[in-house]
Amino acid sequence: MISSQQLRAARALAGIDQRQLADLAGLSVPTIQRMEASGGLIRGNVDSLMKLIAALEAAGIELIAEGAVSGDGGRGVRLKPAPRPAEPAASSQAPAPSGDETAGK
Repeated sequence: MISSQQLRAARALAGIDQRQLADLAGLSVPTIQRMEASGGLIRGNVDSLMKLIAALEAAGIELIAEGAVSGDGGRGVRLKPAPRPAEPAASSQAPAPSGDETAGK
């Protein structure tokens, strides 16, 4: 499987635009545009996905699965997992009065 982010990055690394990729893959430009606009993994016709992947590989792109090692060991780019948000530190101090708590007394 390939994600829309991988597709856009692969196309940029190959130095080709959507029209060129469509021509290489035998797909329409609107199909490439839909694939790139989808969020996450690209879903669609299996034949179209296979054509897309074959065209990228012919253009010199190696798709690396998550957690996999590049077989050729060449230079590459990989997206790191997003860092987890830091847990807020538990405060041992009581919150200061906001001023509203004393109003009307």
